[in-house]
Amino acid sequence: MSPYLTLLRPAQLCKHICALCVFVWLMLLTPASVQAQRRGVTLTGAVEETVALSIAPNSIHSDVDLDVMSTGSSVRIIAAGTGDQSPVIRVHLLVRSNIGFNISGIIDSETARITQLAVIDVRATGRLVLREAIDNLKIPQEFDTRGRKGKDSSEEEVSILEASQPFLLLSGPRVSLGGTLESPNNALEITVLIRIKPRSTGDWRVHLTFSTTKEQKTDAGRPTQPTDLSL
Repeated sequence: MSPYLTLLRPAQLCKHICALCVFVWLMLLTPASVQAQRRGVTLTGAVEETVALSIAPNSIHSDVDLDVMSTGSSVRIIAAGTGDQSPVIRVHLLVRSNIGFNISGIIDSETARITQLAVIDVRATGRLVLREAIDNLKIPQEFDTRGRKGKDSSEEEVSILEASQPFLLLSGPRVSLGGTLESPNNALEITVLIRIKPRSTGDWRVHLTFSTTKEQKTDAGRPTQPTDLSL
């Protein structure tokens, strides 16, 4: 019998090439799968550091006209009135954070001044607030009147509250164990008393802004890990 060459039809040739490609692909895939099973897969991520400041609903008590605006990281209060009487405002600030924080303030007014600004009470709103958030809260002595209710500050004691000059109201460690920025049980409620002294008997207006900033704490030389606060 004479040797001869058999030519494959195009369809048969295509079929053989596809089978060969599948075989090569499987040979390459198998070692990679084995390595993945041996080494495992590690997913890493970071929790965003969050500090939020707001006003407790229906919590401002005053006999003057007030306009309150909250942006998430700051609270702005505009108080206005007429006459020379000294009104008193009580503001209930809510702070939620998964990192250490500062709260600072700034006053803007040409027709009145702040003669008293004091932190008169601090409390946790629920079980998702760390105990250390209250125990380790740092309030400058001139603003801390907790346990001294009824004691008014003199003008000399608050002489640092000059217009357009920022001041540090307080600082503290992480507040929230978890929850969201809307959870009712994961905030620190800070009650601030504000006494306003008009400069004349005419119309007056005061702008007071409280703002928060993050304060990174360390533990044994390593940064603390923030807790998730879902947005």
